[in-house]
Amino acid sequence: MSTSVPAPVSETCPCGSGLAFAACCGPVLAGGSAPTAAALMRSRYTAYVKRDYRHLENSLSAEQRSDFSLKDARDWAESAKWLGLEITATEAGGPDDQEGTVDFAARFSVNGEERKHVEKARFIREEGRWVFGGVVVPVAQPVRREAPKVGRNDPCPCGSGKKYKQCHGVG
Repeated sequence: MSTSVPAPVSETCPCGSGLAFAACCGPVLAGGSAPTAAALMRSRYTAYVKRDYRHLENSLSAEQRSDFSLKDARDWAESAKWLGLEITATEAGGPDDQEGTVDFAARFSVNGEERKHVEKARFIREEGRWVFGGVVVPVAQPVRREAPKVGRNDPCPCGSGKKYKQCHGVG
């Protein structure tokens, strides 16, 4: 169900690798296997640019595919002008790994307003192929004080000589 248009042989890949499309994401979009999680991430971004909905669906894990909506993918891809992909970090996801993560930022514009989608994506291998396994949800870290808490009867940290409760603690 792809509506993608074949790319000219010398066209630079939209993923930002600097390589020709035919030497980068082209073979993966054509059904080849991505060698790394980052390569699959790049191909998924390129699939949005090229409107290759077949690749978007086929590069999902079985669990993610159960929730895939072709209409939603099409609406998202076609509502945006894709401006660039930046991979900011990777963890594992190499040719010999079974899972890995890719932190990325995809820039796009909708109705002339530039936006950025930032995500930490999880990739896993299914039947030997890299697939998108979902988003890594960050664990909230507790806020820790850098300075000791000032008590009501302690001297005010402003140096006034007054008790905190009679100075900056009023209110």
